[in-house]
Amino acid sequence: MTAPRNQSTDPRADLRGGLPERYLTPEDLVTLFSLPSVETVYAWRRKHLGPPAIRIGKYLRYDPAAVHAWAQQQTDHDAA
Repeated sequence: MTAPRNQSTDPRADLRGGLPERYLTPEDLVTLFSLPSVETVYAWRRKHLGPPAIRIGKYLRYDPAAVHAWAQQQTDHDAA
């Protein structure tokens, strides 16, 4: 049985097919960018290096549009 489209378990597939209908978790960013661990995401946040996040209670969430814009900015910056 396949998962419904809006409940994909692979955030990369969500971003390839358009923006997901949910905010991304730090674990999603690890998967998206093939990072070594979720600690990398937290270190980015502490150093103000990564995409902007919002805090919902004790959880960090990332707007997919903001993550996409941040990734594009990094690509543009590296190309310059």
